Amino acid sequence: MFVLGLFIGAFGCVLAIKANLGVAPWDTFHIGLQKTFGLTIGIWSQIVGVVVILSSYLVAKIKPTFGMFLNMICFGSFLDLILWLNIVPEFESIWLRLLVFLLGVVVMTIGIGMYLSPRLGAGPRDSFMLAMNERLGWSIQKVRLIIEVTVLIAGAALGGPVSIGTVLIAVLTGPMIQRTIPFWQSVMKKQYGLMEPIERRAS
Repeated sequence: MFVLGLFIGAFGCVLAIKANLGVAPWDTFHIGLQKTFGLTIGIWSQIVGVVVILSSYLVAKIKPTFGMFLNMICFGSFLDLILWLNIVPEFESIWLRLLVFLLGVVVMTIGIGMYLSPRLGAGPRDSFMLAMNERLGWSIQKVRLIIEVTVLIAGAALGGPVSIGTVLIAVLTGPMIQRTIPFWQSVMKKQYGLMEPIERRAS
């Protein structure tokens, strides 16, 4: 569930990139780094992830977890793989681009809900948000806003894409993720319920 969710989230991210209507603030930063210094978007996502993990430890002594590193490695690798396979075409029509973008947001939030449901650990960026919350005493919402505005400005300065889609992602993803997490948690409970009698018989 964790790895599959990361793949689906990466696919949704690629849909948003291909729609060319704006991406999430962190993706703006990764694309800006790629345009400025080369390498791939996925590799920059991983490099930034390592820096964020180290920053979280230095700021609030949040120790890296296996799930955190797995999140970082898998998501960046899946992102590059899907972009390399070029299975998502680019469209000229604004209506098709809008449709692909909205589909990307939905797919992205489904994937995030899937990988968060097993509770194997938050991603590096979420851990950094928690670290800043603990260190500064600010609300999660305030910390998240400051971090995302900062990386958005940095990404835009490096040439990353900023458009109306960036605002839509910021507004839509939070409420949608809140709805997808309970759904996938219930799916996991049902799976566990089906497996439980087998485990009992085996014991």
